[in-house]
Amino acid sequence: MADNDIDQTDSFPAWVPDAEAEASNPAPETPELVIITGMSGAGKSRAAAVLEDLDWYVVDNLPPRLLRALTGLMSPTSTVRRVAVVADVRGREFFAELQVTLDELRDGGVPHRILFLECDDAELVRRYENVRRPHPLQDEGRLLDAIHAERELVADLRKRADSIIDTSNMSVHELGRSIRQLVAAEGELQTRVTVMSFGFKYGLPMDADHVADVRFINNPYWIGELRNLTGHDQPVQAYVMEQDGVTTFVDGYTELIAGILEGYERQLKPNVTIAIGCTGGRHRSVAVAERMAAGLRDRGARVVTVHRDLGRE
Repeated sequence: MADNDIDQTDSFPAWVPDAEAEASNPAPETPELVIITGMSGAGKSRAAAVLEDLDWYVVDNLPPRLLRALTGLMSPTSTVRRVAVVADVRGREFFAELQVTLDELRDGGVPHRILFLECDDAELVRRYENVRRPHPLQDEGRLLDAIHAERELVADLRKRADSIIDTSNMSVHELGRSIRQLVAAEGELQTRVTVMSFGFKYGLPMDADHVADVRFINNPYWIGELRNLTGHDQPVQAYVMEQDGVTTFVDGYTELIAGILEGYERQLKPNVTIAIGCTGGRHRSVAVAERMAAGLRDRGARVVTVHRDLGRE
């Protein structure tokens, strides 16, 4: 897009939702705009990736003046309701416009938050030396001089930030956790669980995080009236669960996985697959998977069930 395609004298319209449009097309959530900025090397790319994983619409290195167009995506009739913009000194000549653009956002009533990522000089030097890339302001000078110059450029922006995160002593996982806790709704912090039944004769699921073998249970296939049923049917479920030790195993394994899920959530693992296998994936694994999924739901987990081999002959 050419520079003259944008009227730089335009201001943001007042942020007034269209009541008629909202009535016919209810917005899924309140519009949110987050501007991610701060020191180069402080973790803005990681922050952007975390927001993308949470289904935010993320734009990296956007010239501030293009925010005018971008906020149009957040209209009441749009499905894009959460937008994040990474803005920093990589924009060079555009960076000076950011303060003016933020004033226009405020004056136009466009809801937004500024997330500023900070880091101390020593850690920034270490990070740049590790990746062997120049600082955006370095040119032919020293790295430390470029860092100090950037601090001066972003000082006023830091003062108006809504949230400041110092990443000096953070791992990428700790930064991700901080970002998620800052912007995510409670349900979004949960690991999504898939409980999958499968048949060993068709191979192990490639994406399984945990595999349980339930072939120790007597097979309903050898019971004439159960052979053509599946683990969804009550007679099969009763036959499987009433065998000695089965409910103890299933409920105990469910409790074990529930504890592990808490650790996965702390480590920001978004998805986990629990695979339950029997010979053909039709009877025992299906019945056990359904009971286990119900038990995890009772403990507050977000769970879906998949029966990979149920339709096979």
